Amino acid sequence: MEHFREWKHIFKLDPNKEISDDALEKICESGTDAVMIGGTDGVTEEKVVNLMARVRRYSVSCVLEISDMDAVAPGFDLYFIPSVLNSKRKKWLVDAHVEAVKKYGPLINWDEIVMEGYCILNPESKAAALTEAAADLSLDDLLAYAQVAEKMFHFPVFYLEYSGTYGDPETVAKVKSALSDTVLFYGGGIRTPEQAEAMARHADCIVVGNSLYTDLENALKTVKAAKGAK
Repeated sequence: MEHFREWKHIFKLDPNKEISDDALEKICESGTDAVMIGGTDGVTEEKVVNLMARVRRYSVSCVLEISDMDAVAPGFDLYFIPSVLNSKRKKWLVDAHVEAVKKYGPLINWDEIVMEGYCILNPESKAAALTEAAADLSLDDLLAYAQVAEKMFHFPVFYLEYSGTYGDPETVAKVKSALSDTVLFYGGGIRTPEQAEAMARHADCIVVGNSLYTDLENALKTVKAAKGAK
C-alpha cells in the first residue's frame, strides 16, 4: 500500500462542508491522485460515511485523515494519521493514538495506516488552536522537525500544514532537501495553478482543499499544474 509515495496531488474534502454532486464529480474525475476526507471541527462518523459513499461512486483513491477517533469508518483505501510534532500537548503527538489503538486495536489493518509527522505553521488557524501548536517556527526548527520525523520516528510522510495561508516555496525546498526517504506533503493556501506548480516543484505532493469551496475552476487546474511541475 505504498503507492501514496508516487502521488503528486491530493484534493482534501471537509465532511463538515457542503459540496454539490456536480462539483464532486469534477473533483473525482479531475485526475487527482486521491481524495482525502478530513477536517478540524464538526467532523462526525455520519458525515464521514456519507461523503465517502459519494466519492466511492468514482475510481479515484479515497483516504481518511483521522482527526477524531469517533469519526473513523471502514471502507477507505488508506488511513492517514497525523502526529502533530509541534503541538504543546502530548495528546496530539501520541496520547490520542494510544487511545485509538486501545479502542480499535484488533480491527486495525496496519497495512492501511500511514503516519504523518505534522508541523502546523499558521498560528491563526483552527488546527493550530485545537492542537496548541507552536506554529512560529524558524527554518532551523523546521529542518530539525523534518529530520526527527524521518530519522527518529521513521514516519513515511512529513506534512507542512500552512492551513489556509500560502507558504514560502524556498522554505519548502530546503525542508525537502533535508529528507531522503520520507515523503514531503505540502498543504495551505494553494488557490491558483501557478501556486500549485511553485510548490509542486519542491514538495512530493501538494494538498488542495479550501479553494474547492471558493474557486472550484481554479482549484481543478492545480492538478495539471502539479503533475507538470519540474
